[in-house]
Order: sequence, then structure tokens, then C-alpha cells
Amino acid sequence: MNPVYQQEPALPPDEFIDVLVRSTLAERRPVHDADRVRAMLKNADVILTARIGGLLVGVSRAVTDFAYCTYLSDLAVDERVQRRGIGRELIRRTHEAAGRQTMLILLAAPKAETYYPHIGMERHGSCWVIPRRE
Repeated sequence: MNPVYQQEPALPPDEFIDVLVRSTLAERRPVHDADRVRAMLKNADVILTARIGGLLVGVSRAVTDFAYCTYLSDLAVDERVQRRGIGRELIRRTHEAAGRQTMLILLAAPKAETYYPHIGMERHGSCWVIPRRE
């Protein structure tokens, strides 16, 4: 069965958390803090989903100004359906929704570092961060 892709600005937090867990991205997200997850979804500019038979199997969440830059903050695909092009399609559709004139930027999870060059993204060597203070 082929995935159905759509924008879902009102994605329920429990579904988001579930796919984060099934993708292993939950290891790097505050999935045990419901208020924070709700805020992450509420304040995103673009939320795109992939569903198979109604089940959420992929999600991308981005923050953008729709003019210059788009930060792809989450890309999660259920491990059971990885390597089927779902992540690539979520990225393409997210970039399209934000505007192809924007630069798409992301910080790769360690397990995904080899994936992004494989789909045509370029490494950028000058990323700087101020870590979260919990």
C-alpha cells in the first residue's frame, strides 16, 4: 500500500510521539513532556505526514519564514517502512510547502548522518549551537 501524504497542522501529540518512538527519534526528543511536545507541534510552520492505511508512518516538522530559510526540525519514519522513499518524499514536500526559494537546513541525528548525502543533501561545516538549558 502506498503512503498518503498531507499537511496536518493539527497532528495529535500522541500520534507524533508514537511515530517518534517507532522511528527511534524519540531517543532525542522530549517525548515524556506532553506540554513541550504540544508546543513543538503548535509552533511549527509546516507539519507533513505520511500514512499507510490511516497509520502515521512518517512525519516532518519544520519552522520557516517562507522566504529565505526552512529548518527541518524533525524527520521521523517508522523503522518498519524505512528505505521506501518516505523520508525523501517528506523532505521534498516540506521544502515545497515552505518555498523552494528557501534553504532547507537540518541537524542530523547521529544514526541518520549517512542518509542525507544519499538523498542529495550537502554537508555544511559551519553549524553552531547554544545547547538547551533544561
